[in-house]
Amino acid sequence: MTDSRPILFFDSGMGGLSVLAPTAALLPHAPLVYVADSAGFPYGTRSEGEIAARVPALLGRLAERYDPRLIVIACNTASTIALQHVRAALDVPIVGTVPAIKPAALRSQTRVIGVLGTEATVRQPYVDDLAARFAGDCTVLRHGSAELVEIAEASLEGVPPLPERMRAVLAGLFDQPGGARIDVIVNACTHFPLVEAELAAAAPHPVRFVDGGPGIARRVAYLTEGQSWPASASALSGKVVFTARSARTDALAPALARYGLVEIESL
Repeated sequence: MTDSRPILFFDSGMGGLSVLAPTAALLPHAPLVYVADSAGFPYGTRSEGEIAARVPALLGRLAERYDPRLIVIACNTASTIALQHVRAALDVPIVGTVPAIKPAALRSQTRVIGVLGTEATVRQPYVDDLAARFAGDCTVLRHGSAELVEIAEASLEGVPPLPERMRAVLAGLFDQPGGARIDVIVNACTHFPLVEAELAAAAPHPVRFVDGGPGIARRVAYLTEGQSWPASASALSGKVVFTARSARTDALAPALARYGLVEIESL
């Protein structure tokens, strides 16, 4: 018998596409549902209390509606704040997204790492713990940018990032004491890999960027190993769900289709 239950990806906006894409590449027959909490976007400027209350409640409704076999919280901010609450509330396997500090430390030669995320993510004690456990011999510099989230969202609508805006965002890392020695930057927001090429071009010297997308894809593949999939499912049969539709969300349809998300619904 085949199992038609989907993998559900959840983010405040479209950043989780950077997690969905490598997962779809590993599991091409998996039914996919991508949920963007457009009514709550952006999360990076919200309080921890708001996110801790909102995310479990929303995912409870989504789990009831779509009966997913697994949920990926494809958002660093939501994961670092609400992951434990979601796992306590739902009887569904949950995979979170956390800053890729461990692989960054393994790659750094200068032992100075940048963590680029939202304001809400970079201030979390969870990030302190990751830095202490996996990058204890590194200087870990952080910068939160809500503007870069908006830039990444706009890029999906066909608005190319301006180099001067990218340089200004990166200056938040490189202009800190010791920042000139950064050789690896953690994209600690799932939106940021969407504009990684533009970030790399704007950096004052060559740096490597790392993010959690490929690792999450491997984790999802491991957790679903041996499970059955619909024979007819493909990378071109995914569904996207917005918590609030608007002209802006509808304008994303061409970009979403490139990720195999061809059906659009509202929650």
